[in-house]
Amino acid sequence: MAAVFSQYPGSVFPFWIEIPIAIGLGWALYKKGIGTIKATFFAVLAMYITVVLGAFMPVNVGNLGVFDSIAVWTIILFIYAFIASVLPVTTLLQPRDYMNAWELFIAMGLLVLGVLVAPFNGGLHLVAPAVTLKPAGAPSLWPFLFITIACGAISGFHSVVASGTTSKQISTEDDALFVGYGSMLTEGVLAVLVIIACSAGLGLASQGTDSQIWTGFYGTYGQTPPTTAFIEGSSNIVRSLGIPSSICAVIMGVFVASFAGTSLDTTTRLQRYVVQELLTTNSRVGSDSGHWYTNKYGATALALIAAALLAFSGPRTSDGLITAVGATVLWPIFGANNQTLAALALFTGSVYLKGRGGKKYLVTFIPALFMIVMTLWALIENELSYIGKGSVLLAIVNLIIIVIAVYVSIFSLIAMAKKKKVI
Repeated sequence: MAAVFSQYPGSVFPFWIEIPIAIGLGWALYKKGIGTIKATFFAVLAMYITVVLGAFMPVNVGNLGVFDSIAVWTIILFIYAFIASVLPVTTLLQPRDYMNAWELFIAMGLLVLGVLVAPFNGGLHLVAPAVTLKPAGAPSLWPFLFITIACGAISGFHSVVASGTTSKQISTEDDALFVGYGSMLTEGVLAVLVIIACSAGLGLASQGTDSQIWTGFYGTYGQTPPTTAFIEGSSNIVRSLGIPSSICAVIMGVFVASFAGTSLDTTTRLQRYVVQELLTTNSRVGSDSGHWYTNKYGATALALIAAALLAFSGPRTSDGLITAVGATVLWPIFGANNQTLAALALFTGSVYLKGRGGKKYLVTFIPALFMIVMTLWALIENELSYIGKGSVLLAIVNLIIIVIAVYVSIFSLIAMAKKKKVI
């Protein structure tokens, strides 16, 4: 998010103004009883007015003392995450996520229309090579292909969100199928559009051969933040609809930043729950426990302090300024970490279903076995690579995840072996 703000300053104004708009939407729905359709229309309209204004009102944050602009934005986002995660869900998180859902539909709609129209306005062709067998710096195809795909298809983080926030907002248990499975199908459609934007959209405004265009973004594995390639490619596609380039960039920049923002405050809230549960030594969880570190403010502070230590763990810039590149440093192990959590969720479901009797548990148990094998394989390869490169932080964090993955596997298999039935 900090990188998006620095690279696309036009997205700053609409991103932050969306927050009071979302609070106003929640107030209109819950306090004033204004109809959902009416309130939604005016909230989304107001949001896209700010998007247009943002194209003409770029906000640049320069260096501040020993911090570069990305570090400054990171600190601001940490402050936002603290406030957003301690507010009631209906005050900001829920109406903001609801607005972002409409933002998703609109952005996807524009991309679909752009894909249909672009061939008639200069052409839309693939600049990506069909196959690149050995990209510079890329890990082995096995098992990392499955880690990459599974991060969207079977996401451990989404299982935590489903249990920690989504389940508390649906009207009936039956809605879980539509919300959960429907969301993943929608994410699959978005993934296809992202592939089109990055493999074909990049060529609509760039000069040079297809190979030059592609290698400019993906010449070396991990050389360019994926958000940059997507924002550029998708903006090019939407521009074919006659929308000015500057506004297209803001639309997509805000789209990326807003969705990252929902993950930021949701993740902080969930991390606060985890801290509270781990540090509470009796049945009283939360502010009633009497300890500062188990009330919502203290637990949130601990969660964000840990995140800040990781975010600022990377090297300084060439100018000696502090920058927040820790997220980029830790990104390579995110996939395996996420899939360890996914395997845990699948094993948990398997234990429950086996306890109910019958063979239905195989529906989750077989994917759980595949997931844990691929995850451990990737983790071990990562560990050997980090040790060889002398990456101490990555090696330590990755080793912790390996221990957790092994523990999850053994504990789950022992639970599966028990013949106890549950009702």
